[in-house]
Parts: sequence; C-alpha cells; structure tokens
Amino acid sequence: MADGELDFWSFVELANRRLAEEFGFRHQLATEVLLTLNRASSIVTYDLEASVHRPRGQSWSGFRLLFVTWLAGPLEAKKAAELTGMSRAAVSNLSKTLVADGLLERTPGEHDGRSVLLSLSERGRAEMVEVFREHNEREHEWTSVLTEAEQRILVMLLDKLITNRDQFDVRGRN
Repeated sequence: MADGELDFWSFVELANRRLAEEFGFRHQLATEVLLTLNRASSIVTYDLEASVHRPRGQSWSGFRLLFVTWLAGPLEAKKAAELTGMSRAAVSNLSKTLVADGLLERTPGEHDGRSVLLSLSERGRAEMVEVFREHNEREHEWTSVLTEAEQRILVMLLDKLITNRDQFDVRGRN
C-alpha cells in the first residue's frame, strides 16, 4: 500500500497487522483504542482552539486555565495546575500572560508566603461568559452525533479508564 493511500483507519489496520505478524505483539485492540482516543482528543482540541479560541487571541491552554479559575476560583496556582492537567511552571508562566492581558488576577496566598491565588478579573469573567457560550455550542455540535445515552456511556468508559489508572504505574501530573 502506498503512503498516499493510507488514512487514519487504514493506518490503524496496517499497524495492528504488522505489530502482530512482524513483531509478535498481542494487544492490538489496546493499540487501536488508544490511537483512536488520542486522535479524537487531538482533533476536537485543535478544532475548539482554531474555531473558538484563536480567533479571540487566546490559546487552548489559556482557555483551560481561565475556565478552571472561572468556575472553581479563586484558587491556588498548585490547584489550578492539578485541575487543568498542566505543570505548575506552565500555570505560572501562563498566568503572567493572562494577568498582563487583564483577564486574571494574582494575589498572595493566605497560608503560605510563596503561594499565589488566581482569580478572574471583571473583564475575565465577562469574557469567559461570552467565550464559553461559543465554546459550548461547538461542544454541542461535536457531541450531537451521539445520542444522550451514547454520550453518557462514553463519559462512563473514559471515567473508567481514568479512575483505574492506579492499577499500574502511571506517570503524569495527576
């Protein structure tokens, strides 16, 4: 098969066949599940960033931090990192940019002189209401191809993957 003829699904099929036949790997379905999960996540994330956030001058990371702070804040930068899945360094660097843009405020933490509390500015709150309206409509467009029951099953299955990760040595921030 020529490279130009491969699409995602034919690549997955090719990968599974070669992994089994040439290399003796046994867990082709696991490979297919995670290739598909990663591809779906990448496509949806790129689309949301390109169609909603980048036209507003924001990044996906910026949106994630503002979203978490909007709904759970004010919160310590450490907790923001945990909730967004970002490193503390990434949250620190990104928060500086968002403060400079007038969307986020940083105040010293109450319990620890080194900690910082993040909260949205008035402008940040107003912008999040506006941007999330558009973001949520795009989410709905994506998920409307599934029935409500299918959406709940998908959430349940993804939760099962995430919740049971402690059964093996998972490396990550959370």
